[in-house]
Amino acid sequence: MPSHGSTCSTRRVHCQGFLGGLFGRAGTTKQPQAPSLEDNLGVDVDELLLVETEQPDGSRAQILYRNGGPVVAADLEKLCIKASIELALGGWGVGWPARPLSKVEAALRNSYMVSSLVLRVSLPQRAGGGTAEPAGGEAGVAVSEQLIGLARATSDHAFNATIWDVLVDPEFQSQGLGKALVEQMVRSLLRRDISNITLFADSKVVDFYRQMGFEADPEGIKGMFWYPRF
Repeated sequence: MPSHGSTCSTRRVHCQGFLGGLFGRAGTTKQPQAPSLEDNLGVDVDELLLVETEQPDGSRAQILYRNGGPVVAADLEKLCIKASIELALGGWGVGWPARPLSKVEAALRNSYMVSSLVLRVSLPQRAGGGTAEPAGGEAGVAVSEQLIGLARATSDHAFNATIWDVLVDPEFQSQGLGKALVEQMVRSLLRRDISNITLFADSKVVDFYRQMGFEADPEGIKGMFWYPRF
């Protein structure tokens, strides 16, 4: 999406700058000690505007982080299939096995937290007020929303949480969105006083998570797995 400038809105969603100003440091200069996520938890919001671009015709594209809200299992599986195809064609990422929709629906329903990235495309308001303004009072009307990323967490609601199914549409990768998605979820968990946060990482993305403060085998602790023999 070509950018024609970005703005921060004062509506009901909370807006922050993107990339360099969003979750860390711009550039490659090493700091004595990298700031940790718990140093800047921010405010607890259900929707966060990450990126906004406007086209010459007045149409607007926004990428939103959402904490909670409905996610259609079929949309998630379409995204998983798209990521698997991209990987098979030599792209970067993690492959996803096909999963029964009934189980995906149960996994989403029983998760402690579901966070998503949504692409919202809006058309400009017609001359003479031909289109109604959406809730919040912004000009333009949302005409489509597309799921482009997701992460979910399970938890005991007190001490521990595990993050699963971290996924970003291949068309929107390498823009910092995966980092934004994971870090916002971690902040949301920390604000709920859940501080033991784990995840399972494919070998290709271990360094991606290390950059956000995750450690592999801390203090020699090993993950143990049991699989059925059939």
